[in-house]
Amino acid sequence: MVHAFLINTLSCSTGGTESLCRVLYSQTFGSERSESRNKDPEEERCYRKEQIFAVARQVKSACTLSRQAMGKSQSAFAFPPSDEVVALQEADFGVFRLPPGDPFSESKTVLWLGIQSVGFALVCDPYENLMLAENSLKMIVRYLLEYLRLLSQGSDIMLKADKIEIILNKFLPCGQLLFINHRFVYSIERELNICISK
Repeated sequence: MVHAFLINTLSCSTGGTESLCRVLYSQTFGSERSESRNKDPEEERCYRKEQIFAVARQVKSACTLSRQAMGKSQSAFAFPPSDEVVALQEADFGVFRLPPGDPFSESKTVLWLGIQSVGFALVCDPYENLMLAENSLKMIVRYLLEYLRLLSQGSDIMLKADKIEIILNKFLPCGQLLFINHRFVYSIERELNICISK
């Protein structure tokens, strides 16, 4: 099961100094068992928000390390690409494990994809099928880029939350990974064309 999907910033600020990591969008699925059952709903919301921020910071660190190891400079990611399909093919990808208590009470596996200055991540159960999760993440990102033009200059991801949710609900219903064939993808594309054009 997928516990969360998030989109966060990866870029450094101008001058090459380290910038703050921002969560641009997050969606959680299901609920993690809480230590104290009588937590205030506002405290619970803040706790979940802090868990997502912790994952986003680790995704940013993992992507930065991966890019440095491959000799890519941060300045190469300052400008949006001319073609988002090319950007997806050149995306950085990785997987890391979160031990129990850091930040979730149980162990989780995080799959991330870094495109230019934007990161996408799935937080999954440790026993989840990683090939299926990777395929789902890449497909979700592909449709986000195709339908919402997330990498284009002036694109505001936070204003497109409803359309991001439509795409997530098609490919990750209630956080469940789906085995997808070409016929299923074709039917989803038709549905997305109708839903997103509204």
